[in-house]
Amino acid sequence: MSALLGAFLWVGSPVWAQDISARLMACAACHGADGNSQLPNIPSLAGQPKVFVENQLVIIREGLRDIPAMKGLLDGVSDAEITAMAVHFAKLPARQSPPPGDPVLMAQGKALAEGMRCGICHLPDYRGREQMPRLAGQREDYLLYSMLQFKNNQAIGRDTIMAASLYGVSDGELKALAHFLARAQP
Repeated sequence: MSALLGAFLWVGSPVWAQDISARLMACAACHGADGNSQLPNIPSLAGQPKVFVENQLVIIREGLRDIPAMKGLLDGVSDAEITAMAVHFAKLPARQSPPPGDPVLMAQGKALAEGMRCGICHLPDYRGREQMPRLAGQREDYLLYSMLQFKNNQAIGRDTIMAASLYGVSDGELKALAHFLARAQP
């Protein structure tokens, strides 16, 4: 039996476990077989906090967060299945950080993260907690894409506190912040 199926046997139904396995394979198409995305603007889910992943899957399933590529993928998925999927991704190791970054962008990004107090919600090492995503080691392109969505009020169905937090931050500053966070070690 695969480790993936074994992780979900606590539910007591091999059929249910196979269903989760199939659902996770669908997730892997974009988010990577190991939860670490290789695709532009697609987040890595490996190592994300369980509650964060659960919340995102529920709001996507309920249509509160519109992600066209995920349309229909969560139709009929139960809360218990969502929890099992979230547990799976939370347990996967996040990929190691990319190579060292540009020293100027790193310094600027670190100063911005500290000055904007990103560590209050996302923890000082940016590993995330509960409903706050892990930023450390996330894809740089996705971090920038996501922060631009918040800044431009296009992050429908997501935390409005982030939109307020990024108010007045320039695109160049967001680029430096994304550069730094993508290389931060949780």
